[in-house]
Formats: sequence, C-alpha cells, structure tokens
Amino acid sequence: MFFLKKKKIKEAFDQELKKTRESFFSRMKNIFLRKSTLKIDIEKFLDHIEEILLSSDIGTKTTIKIINNLENRIKKEKYEDDQKLYEFLKEEMKVPFMDIKNEGLERTIKKYKKKPYVIMIIGVNGVGKTTTIGKLAFFLKKKGFNLIIGASDTFRAAAIRQLEIWSKKVNIPLIKQHMYADPASVAYDTLQSAKSKNMDVVLIDTAGRLQNKIGLMEELSKISRVMKKVIPEAPHEIMLVLDSTTGQNAFEQVKKFSFFVKISSIILTKLEGTAKGGVVIGIVDQFKIPIKYIGIGEKIQDLKEFDGKKFIDSFFLSTNHQKNKEDIIQDN
Repeated sequence: MFFLKKKKIKEAFDQELKKTRESFFSRMKNIFLRKSTLKIDIEKFLDHIEEILLSSDIGTKTTIKIINNLENRIKKEKYEDDQKLYEFLKEEMKVPFMDIKNEGLERTIKKYKKKPYVIMIIGVNGVGKTTTIGKLAFFLKKKGFNLIIGASDTFRAAAIRQLEIWSKKVNIPLIKQHMYADPASVAYDTLQSAKSKNMDVVLIDTAGRLQNKIGLMEELSKISRVMKKVIPEAPHEIMLVLDSTTGQNAFEQVKKFSFFVKISSIILTKLEGTAKGGVVIGIVDQFKIPIKYIGIGEKIQDLKEFDGKKFIDSFFLSTNHQKNKEDIIQDN
C-alpha cells in the first residue's frame, strides 16, 4: 500500500512537471540513447550537457559548477558506460538541495509555541502572489490551522478584491481597509485581531512595486516595525513568490528583494506551464533559500510541497537508464 501511494505521488509530480521533464529529457536522450559500442567523446558530451542546462534556465554560475564537478568526477572515477555518466549527472544536479534545510511549514508552525505564527508574503505584481496566498491558506487550513489574512497590498484594488474572494472561498477571516490605506496599519489590525481570536497563522499580503525600490524598502520595513509592536518576533517567515516562467528574471527578483528583507523561503508559481523549470536548481544553488511550495495550476488545491530530490528525479525518466533506452527504442 505504501509503495503504491509513493508511486502515485511520483506519477503526479512527473505530470505536474511534464513540460520541463519532456523538454529536458528529450534532449538528454539524444546524447545517451546510442549504441553502447560507441565511445562517448567526453568533451563533446560536456558541451552538450552545458547547452541543455543553460537552455533549461539553470543559470550560468550553477551550470558551470555542475559541469566542473561532473568533469572532475569523470576524471576521478572511471566510468564504465553512458549509464554511469547518466547517474553522475543526476547526482550532481541534486547537490544544490543537499545542504538546504527545507523543513515543512506545517512542522515549523507546530514547533512554534506562541501564537500566532506570522508569514509575510512578498513578490512583484503579476507573479500570482494573491492567488498563492489563497492556495496557501487553503493548504494550511486543511492541516488543521486557524488562519487570518491581512490585505496590506492597498495600492491595488484588484488585490483586495481577489483576497476577499479567496477568503470567502476558504472561509477564512480577512482584515482590510480602503485602497491607499497605510499597509502597516492593516498589518497592525490583522495581528491584533489574530491575537484576540487566538489564531494559529497570519498571512500578510504586501505590494509588489519593485520598480520603486526605495519606497518598497521603506514600506516593507515599516510593516515589519509596526508588526513587532504587537508581536516582537514578527514576521516569523518572509516568503517570496516567484513566477517560474520568467526564467532568469526570477533570479533578479530574488537579488532585489534580498536587499530589502531576509527571505526565509520561496514559492514558485506556474511551474507546470514552463519547459524551463531548471530555474529551481539555480535559485537554490545561488541563494541557499529553500523552496517550500510550487504552484502547478489554477485550482485551490494546486499548491504542492516541494521536494528537491523528487524534482530532479522527475527530470530523468528512471534510475534504470538501460531500461529507459530499451523502452524508448521499442516506442520508436
């Protein structure tokens, strides 16, 4: 029963990342799926791998690191065939996730003895931030937590309206004020209400006007300062929402927001809609920030906990490369 459940989870993950997996592996198989009697030209092999990694939006720095590690490993450990090289590559692509502690948010909240646990959500306009807050609220409510949402993005009437829709859909209270109200004031009222109602979790939405860097920095700092008047440790978590389809632009967003605040974790949206999901690897490698969740659709339940190992496994059809080779040859 456990094996079947685990298999279903992997199949679901593969389906969610279908575009990335098919794009990546279809190019990989052109390198690996050849007659075993042919000797692989290591230099050409590495050049091909580098090109594929870059085209998957993994990023230049991370790609160079993977290629260098792969080259050193090939020199150090004698490879027997292309299966060995295949496994080397797969293992090297998992390295960025090895040293990143990615504890589930559910466990973190339960470990925190005081209530409420305050999460500030940041991200530029258009990445799906408001929708993600609704999905995250639904996800945490299903885990048994009582939540409240604060609409501190008061610069967009649409953001407030969307949060109202989501809060009603999830049946979670929403604290809001009028458009252009002081965002810090909304956050303050939200935390006061959360304390009085003994809520477990607070989700605070914020504006995403990244083009106005100084204004955004001052706004986020003010929200944090005001929240500390109610709960000294707040915010306990700062989650950055990124649109994975923006590719390298997502790297720039992490850099810019990192100047303003200390990002605790990342949520990647629209991962099912891109063939360049390699951005996940580059972000974790370059910034050492854990990715907590991925958005894989528009439905309320389309927010999944992220697992780096499963993500890399989804790039490769199977650990049994020889079987893959035979299956694909038969299919063709």
